[in-house]
Amino acid sequence: MTDRTTQEIALILRDGEAIDRAFAEGYRQTVLRHRRLGIPLVVWQDDRVVEVSAESIELPLEMSTEVRR
Repeated sequence: MTDRTTQEIALILRDGEAIDRAFAEGYRQTVLRHRRLGIPLVVWQDDRVVEVSAESIELPLEMSTEVRR
């Protein structure tokens, strides 16, 4: 983890698109990891917690390396 100043963090947080891209990439990596390991994901569906196969989850498009700083 890198050291960032409060000002740098504030600038990052103001960029909602960067946050959305990072969240989507984390989601994508999580689904791929579960697929590789063959384990289900736990999600909120129809007002309850359920297990679903990782293969049944639709992946967002591959994110650019810009998110991976």
